[in-house]
Amino acid sequence: MKKLCVFLISFLLLKFSLILCGFTETRCFWRIKSNEENDRDLRTDCGFALFMTPGHVDEDFYNGLIDFGIPTSKYEFFLVLFFATDEINRNPFILPNMSLTFSFAVGMCFDTLEIIDELNSQQNNTSRFLNYDCGMYDCDAVLTGPSWTTSLKLAIYIKAPKIFFGPFHPILSDNIHLSYVYQIAQKDTCLPHAMVSLMLYFTWTWIGMVISDDDQGIQFLSNFREEMQRNGVCLAFVNVIPDNIQLYMTRAGIYDKQIMTSSAKVAIIYGEMNSTLEISFRRWGCLGVQRIWVTTSQWDITTCKRDFSLDLFHGTVTFAHHHGKVSKFKNFMQTMNTSKYPVDISQMRIKWNYFNCSVSKTNYSTRNHFSFNITLEWLSQHRFDMDLSEEGYNLYNAVYAVAYTYHEIILQQVESQQIAELKGLSYDCHQMASLLKSRVFTNPIGELVNMNPREKLCAEYDIYNIWNFPQGFGLKVKIGGYSPYFPQNQQLHISEDLEWAMGATPVYMEQCVSCPEDQYSNTEHTHCLQRHVSFLSYEDPLGMTLACMSLCFSALTALVLGAFVKYNDTAIVKANNQILSYILLISITFCFLCSLLFIGHPNIVTCTLQQTTFGVFFTVAVSTVLAKTITVVLAFKLTAPGGRMRGMLVSGAPNFVIPICTLVQFVLCGIWLVTSPPFIDTDTHSERGQIIIVCNKGSVIAFHFVLGYLGSLALGSFTVAFLARNLPDRFNEAKFLTFSMLVFCSVWVTFLPVYHSTKGKVMVAVEVFSILASSAGLLGCIFVPKCYVILIRPDSNSLQKYRDKSLH
Repeated sequence: MKKLCVFLISFLLLKFSLILCGFTETRCFWRIKSNEENDRDLRTDCGFALFMTPGHVDEDFYNGLIDFGIPTSKYEFFLVLFFATDEINRNPFILPNMSLTFSFAVGMCFDTLEIIDELNSQQNNTSRFLNYDCGMYDCDAVLTGPSWTTSLKLAIYIKAPKIFFGPFHPILSDNIHLSYVYQIAQKDTCLPHAMVSLMLYFTWTWIGMVISDDDQGIQFLSNFREEMQRNGVCLAFVNVIPDNIQLYMTRAGIYDKQIMTSSAKVAIIYGEMNSTLEISFRRWGCLGVQRIWVTTSQWDITTCKRDFSLDLFHGTVTFAHHHGKVSKFKNFMQTMNTSKYPVDISQMRIKWNYFNCSVSKTNYSTRNHFSFNITLEWLSQHRFDMDLSEEGYNLYNAVYAVAYTYHEIILQQVESQQIAELKGLSYDCHQMASLLKSRVFTNPIGELVNMNPREKLCAEYDIYNIWNFPQGFGLKVKIGGYSPYFPQNQQLHISEDLEWAMGATPVYMEQCVSCPEDQYSNTEHTHCLQRHVSFLSYEDPLGMTLACMSLCFSALTALVLGAFVKYNDTAIVKANNQILSYILLISITFCFLCSLLFIGHPNIVTCTLQQTTFGVFFTVAVSTVLAKTITVVLAFKLTAPGGRMRGMLVSGAPNFVIPICTLVQFVLCGIWLVTSPPFIDTDTHSERGQIIIVCNKGSVIAFHFVLGYLGSLALGSFTVAFLARNLPDRFNEAKFLTFSMLVFCSVWVTFLPVYHSTKGKVMVAVEVFSILASSAGLLGCIFVPKCYVILIRPDSNSLQKYRDKSLH
């Protein structure tokens, strides 16, 4: 809580500093934006092409080549391209006797995707951009960004190598379908851990999350949950914003209500700009939703032209990839020859700039006196900081990656003596792409750049706090950094400048509490409540229903057994091996009764007997069916008198199938009980506020072995009975045995997926129901037709009458 107070009070005072203008540190600077950007719903992308020309570039080269009708938000990209190409062309060791220049299609920074479609529809040379220099080659490198959708569409239409300078996106790493697309940015693999580290530092353990509904957003949520669970951070809500605008509009009110009514003061935003997620972010800003937004650097945007609030929980904390300062860029902007470019550079510099806070000491010390009509001379008299954005720095590195690739091509062709003089250059797309994808170099500020996505390391981050103010003004302050290459307790660094606020008045913020196993948290995760013990009891409606079914079916089976004993001298009882019928009825009775072991409060005895009793009695029942089917087949197939097989049939040899099969099941159950016996377990996750007491099987493999053995016996019985289904005789029960095994197998095949998709006492109820259903299937399919003949049609239950009817 102390660290939280430090952070909040610090930035409350930073707000007052906007008026008092007392900052002089280089980490603190104004952000001045054009209001034009605020009026646009979504940002557009830009596409540039880099190509080489022999000799030096004329002073008026860009005046005759490029139409500078570009949006204000894209000025930075052009300034970076001017600076990078100029710096490269001044270096005689990169492209000797050659010049690197750039161009872009007319309107390519406005309606980018529409322009790409238009270019693709043209029949003449679809791989070239409009308004390009006629001397460019088909495989000159294309730079696109900051949105990945532009690069994806260009990859379909244009086969030239493309470098994406926006944030790293996994879709563009598909080497099979997007073999000519490369990314310059680093991966955000360590971003979830970096954000959770910040949450823990300021004790923000009750937070919300807003992500885009795509693979990247879902993967980030999954990774963040893992870090969150390891460190005791809780999610108050998760808003997954769909990309479809129509679907979003139908749910916008739900998203608004969820974030406005939540007590979480901190919310993480992760996803793409130029999406419904950006619409939501701007919408919440204009609705007055004030939170501490934790996000990535691309979300450094002005949300609404409202007066700022002194609410402590307000502002944006961004994680930006750490990069060194391009110090020569500032000098280039101050000394730029404005006659070389067909645009008012002074206005360009004013509309896109990060001014150092020392400008507050001038006569224009308050924002009320600032005007976009400030002269270029005023700018040259005062210190200002040209701080590149992430995309701007990536674009700077992308230009150098292309330049070094051209340098390598020149060296290869010189060594092979393909060109005597460097007046031209010939190469194919494959050569350009193969050199570009493996490009590793050190840029002019001494940082290593690696184009190979498999070798990209976790990014280091600078952490900024951003405050948006009316009329497009903003204040941006670096508050710390994160490096995954330091020891665990030193990876996050928060600036010591915050320590001066120690001792400030505490500010209350709800914290997420961690509850013991026998308790659960309330919906706000602020208090612990006692869990209720739950199990499949006899008082439960479901348990009571299953218990009544078990008792009723077992009583019904006992009645059938009694009927068979009473009419044991009738033809239908004698004809089908009455001893096996008695054994089968008794085993079915116990099958019904063993389901009662699953109902009631679990204890060590019932947990041990549940699965083993079920397995043994069902094995007896199924093996008895197998013995009956074998008996039927032998009775009709082996008719030669005195044969060995006939002697086995008369002696009752098929009956030995029952003890043999049962013994195998006993061995399996014995191994199960010795190696990993069932035990009493608790389930606290299936139902909120409940502790469900269940019997853990101990060994899932052993359980499936028991089921598998039962299934193999049932399949064998079904096969033998199916072969004997058409044998003659009025009292042949092969058809009934076939159908009973079909029902039995159907129940347990259905049981497996249903069983594994449920939890808690519902899972127990599924197994009990399967036991009752399969037992009822055996009883109904085999014995109901016989009971019908015995009780309803006694006239048919006579062998003599059947013979007399056959003679006539």
